[in-house]
Amino acid sequence: MNTPRIGLRCDAGPRRGVGHLVRCLALGEEFLARGATVELFGTIERVGWAAAQLTARGIPVHPGPDTPEELVEAARTHRLDAMVLDSYDLDPAGSGALRAAGVTTLTIVDGDTRGQDADLYLDQNFGADTAHAVPGTVTGMLGTGDGRLLAGTGYALLRDSVIAARPPAPRAATSVGRPRVLAFFGGTDAVGAAPVLTRVLLGTGHPMELTVVVGRPEIEAELEEVTPGRGQTLHPVPPTDGLPALIGAADLVVSAAGTSTWELCCLGAPSALVCVVDNQRESYRRVVAHGLAAGLGELPELAAAGVTGRTARAAAARTLRGLLTSPRRRAVLSARGWATVDGQGRARVADAVLSRTGVLNR
Repeated sequence: MNTPRIGLRCDAGPRRGVGHLVRCLALGEEFLARGATVELFGTIERVGWAAAQLTARGIPVHPGPDTPEELVEAARTHRLDAMVLDSYDLDPAGSGALRAAGVTTLTIVDGDTRGQDADLYLDQNFGADTAHAVPGTVTGMLGTGDGRLLAGTGYALLRDSVIAARPPAPRAATSVGRPRVLAFFGGTDAVGAAPVLTRVLLGTGHPMELTVVVGRPEIEAELEEVTPGRGQTLHPVPPTDGLPALIGAADLVVSAAGTSTWELCCLGAPSALVCVVDNQRESYRRVVAHGLAAGLGELPELAAAGVTGRTARAAAARTLRGLLTSPRRRAVLSARGWATVDGQGRARVADAVLSRTGVLNR
């Protein structure tokens, strides 16, 4: 049997963030576990943690082809059987060009396919399986039941470290006087959410041990100006491979409503989410509406001056105070999230990709 050769096309950087890379890395780990050759094509800019993740797994990085012609040429040069595309910026014609060249193509999307013509589409967001049934969305364009759409949290892409840390059961309701709180907002915190939410958390006045993952020096400088109150401590830490362990040790996690949402659910972490960019809004609303996490609102409003900002921050503080004081509320969130994401999503995606290439290694 031939060894499958898989390409991952994504980028990461201080302003782009690392969400695309993290989910591609998770899928890459699955392919590697099945004996495939995996290569990444893209720009990993000033994100040392992310580059180290690739090096540790032996995944080489090549300059990112951008045009359809360059994608096809890269696939031919590296003899790829399949290419995973995870980008909002690539020319939508790239997936169709790869298909025409005989390269199986998986496009990872967040609601909008941008007109791409792929062999497979993956939308791992909660509720995507029903949302795409609406005419005019992915399934409406492809035709229902053709097997090209992988939608919903059953296909969530999670890294080895997250899957290994998944507890056998969700959290029990446990009373703690000084809760351990973890706050993180992506690998780089591209939009500067940490200082805003740190102030809101400490502004609840509730005792806590607050650990904040600091993605950039600018964020660290802002946090140095924040003074904890009585019974509160603040510990800034750099991005770390040990994030799943930090999540597991926390009584409450505050995070952005992005790719990390599915990690938090899988780990059964009681969580409060912030919508930090527009493309998170729909997923954020679904997750909060179904009680998988508490909602703290949207970052622009939380960071705003005047009445708008004060009102948004006060509402978020009330939500956080309720979670910090109620073991039952935290346990309910843990149970719902844990039951929603089982950690097997990437295996299902890899099965679908390899079956399309004709090489199914498991």
